[in-house]
Amino acid sequence: MTKNLIIFGTRPEAIKMAPLVKEFNKYSNVFETRVCITAQHREMLDQVLSFFEINPDFDLDLMKPNQSLYSLTADIITHLKPVLEEFKPDYVYVHGDTTTTMAASIAAFYSGAKVCHVEAGLRTFNKRSPFPEEINRSIAGSVSDYHFAPTTTSKQNLLNENIANSSILVTGNTVIDALRYSSNKVTSGSYTDEEIENLKTNVDLSKKVILVTGHRRENHGQGFINICNALKQIAVENPDVQIIYPVHLNPKVQKPVYELLADIENIKLIAPLSYPSFVWLMSQSYIIVTDSGGVQEEAPSLGKPVLVMRDTTERPEAVEAGTVVLVGTNTNKIVQETNKLLKNSDDYSKMSKLHNPYGDGKSCKRIVEFISNL
Repeated sequence: MTKNLIIFGTRPEAIKMAPLVKEFNKYSNVFETRVCITAQHREMLDQVLSFFEINPDFDLDLMKPNQSLYSLTADIITHLKPVLEEFKPDYVYVHGDTTTTMAASIAAFYSGAKVCHVEAGLRTFNKRSPFPEEINRSIAGSVSDYHFAPTTTSKQNLLNENIANSSILVTGNTVIDALRYSSNKVTSGSYTDEEIENLKTNVDLSKKVILVTGHRRENHGQGFINICNALKQIAVENPDVQIIYPVHLNPKVQKPVYELLADIENIKLIAPLSYPSFVWLMSQSYIIVTDSGGVQEEAPSLGKPVLVMRDTTERPEAVEAGTVVLVGTNTNKIVQETNKLLKNSDDYSKMSKLHNPYGDGKSCKRIVEFISNL
């Protein structure tokens, strides 16, 4: 029996790894698959586990108030040691670019397990943006034995770093697997969710809904002030629009957002949403304005144009495909590109109908087949 240990710690990782857990569990006669969570994020992580009906086998429960990257990295490595020694996995799966990913890949390497990096090969080639994710991802890649790249571009990045072609598989992105499962679930008549019901009373679906998310460290300070000024201008100039902004709990985000946007009639500032509610709200939106990585992959599958409030992206395929536009934190550019989509139906239609470069929802199946054939 082949032993798999799937490790994650944040909500985005949980969303993208949940379908892989489910796919491996279909083959319990071949694989013994266990899940370890670091709980780098606690409450948001638990919501995703509940939605996907996953019960972790190991919960390190490491989240602390105001934790630093130094202490978090050290805690993950030291707390994973007994888990790895007890279970002795053949393969350890990490995802993407979080601190959990980087630290877990090192711990797994120390243990002698084969390290499998899901969503491998994304690069901005700027080690400070996104920070610390660009370096986290590179470190995980350098110790990984197998690299599951979402696109041919990410595969080429790995080849350029002298990673062996035989260790790389282009899979598509597992977030599309997750999104298909989730959107089917939240729109089914049998699924009820109190938060979604509350949203239905808050969101005016007779208006064009602009969904906004923002949290990145590199945008803290003047970046968020510029973003808020742009949203304010868009709201004032377009009374037929409703901006819905689930505001990240970080005080460096909350302060400028509430100071600058709280009193504007057609902007609703709400608490962060659970994953199923966010999927529902994405499906109801007209445009999405975000600095998130995952949303750049998800929204095109729902036919939603995305404006990305970052100067660089490790997901250039979306920019090349035309499903997202980089607007940075430049107030004028955010306003200009949003207004273009709101006022020009041809531009909107073209962007919303483009092919999603991130996959067909069969990424996890490809990973399981690859591991089965080793």
